[in-house]
Amino acid sequence: MAMKSYKARGIVLGTLKYGEKGVIVQILTDVYGRQSYMVQGVRPTAKGSKMALLQPMFAVEFEGLTSSKMSMHRMKDLVPGMVLQSTPFDVRKSTMALFMAEVLYRLVRESEPGSELFDFVWGSVAALDVLEEGIANFHLWFLANLSRPLGFSPDNEYTDGAWLDIRDGHFTPHALIPSAALTPENARILHDMLECDVRYLGEIGLNRVERASFLEAMLKYYSFHLDAINKVESLRIMREVF
Repeated sequence: MAMKSYKARGIVLGTLKYGEKGVIVQILTDVYGRQSYMVQGVRPTAKGSKMALLQPMFAVEFEGLTSSKMSMHRMKDLVPGMVLQSTPFDVRKSTMALFMAEVLYRLVRESEPGSELFDFVWGSVAALDVLEEGIANFHLWFLANLSRPLGFSPDNEYTDGAWLDIRDGHFTPHALIPSAALTPENARILHDMLECDVRYLGEIGLNRVERASFLEAMLKYYSFHLDAINKVESLRIMREVF
């Protein structure tokens, strides 16, 4: 069986147990988009297990293997793509990471490559790890900016007091039906999140009520374009924690 090998970077989205010592890993890669990988000998009971590298939103590098006769890709030579210093040990950041992984798992289809999406996600993992201020706003920044590579971010200039029509992504000064729009308050926050360098996220001052309102607004915006957002189970946790 002729095998094709390739070098790849990836972000782990989730794992599923397979057999005694194997797992199926969902990874967003820079080469093939989201892919499923069959990995043997990585369960915690296996000698020299690599399971510690396969946590949600961990960045990895590996050699991928594929052929026309295999239903799933394989991987070998798995190593860290970046060493996370704080995310695995900070409950706020690890909660964010679980949310990000589930959002990507639900919204990004398999075999859907895109360098803009991959670069944004890879950079977001690095940014969250070093972030010191504004952590409670990070999931909102992530959702706002994820709309760009997914293809439905606002398409015109923001003006003070504008509404956002979620149907066409257009800022407008005219009042709209609330079910089809982001209110001026949430449209302003969306604009701020899109314009904000993530390093200065702490300068966007939002209280708990404003964060909750904006999260609901973004879910309405996303669900108009991608129904799968409503299946994200970790949303309940985000509402409770942040």
